[in-house]
Amino acid sequence: MPDEHALKSVSKRLIVDKKDGVGRITFDNQERRNALSYDMWQGLPVVLADFARDKKVRVIVLAGAGGKAFSAGADISEFEKQRASEDAVEVYNAAVAEATNAMVATKKPMIAKIDGYCIGGGLGVAMCCDLRIAASDSRFAIPAAKLGLGYKLNNLKHLIDVIGPSFAMEILFTARQFDAQEALRMGLVNRVLPPADVAAYVDDYAQRIADNAPLTVLAAKTVVREAVKDADKRDLELCQQVVDDCFASDDYKEGRQAFMEKRKPQFKGR
Repeated sequence: MPDEHALKSVSKRLIVDKKDGVGRITFDNQERRNALSYDMWQGLPVVLADFARDKKVRVIVLAGAGGKAFSAGADISEFEKQRASEDAVEVYNAAVAEATNAMVATKKPMIAKIDGYCIGGGLGVAMCCDLRIAASDSRFAIPAAKLGLGYKLNNLKHLIDVIGPSFAMEILFTARQFDAQEALRMGLVNRVLPPADVAAYVDDYAQRIADNAPLTVLAAKTVVREAVKDADKRDLELCQQVVDDCFASDDYKEGRQAFMEKRKPQFKGR
């Protein structure tokens, strides 16, 4: 059962909602362009764990409140307090790593709804999602080279997997902001829409996915994730298992029956 007590304990800057098969996490730190504070990093794994347990949640959408930013990255205003010593830095980095690992490990499909600024750690969060749908006025950047900091391999792996090494190096070398059309050409985002249309488009996409067979969606996500790994690190048994689970499921029977009866299937995820 969903842990409502756990959800109530997460950051007030994370707005959590579950409806019609879609779980939503909205970053609400608008005075700082939805920059991710320490408590937000801490809250993300808690919410994602709840979504993982809740069988009614079939799709997850991440977004930023206010329409002006998905997220401008880490909340730098906290650094003096949260990163004042080596121990504090270690604790802060552990929270970021746990949140990132939780997003990467999420088995349910995730969509990033991107409005406005998607910068640094905010772009890192978006890259952990499976799909990214952006408003035409969105801006993307990783300004590390302007700050003198470096990213570890694990922090860049998802970016490189999606857009390739050449575009990844362009983003990192220049540290400049890229507009939505440039992001689309690089493959950084899947779709670019007028700002007024993004919310409805994401709602429709999320519902389309939620209405599909959950085991089939899980199999697709699993196999694609394994395919981008080095050949010697792929879990071929897992790939075969998720496919076998589809064919052995009640949903497979329901899908065939619904097709024959020319009606919309009612999938149960089993």
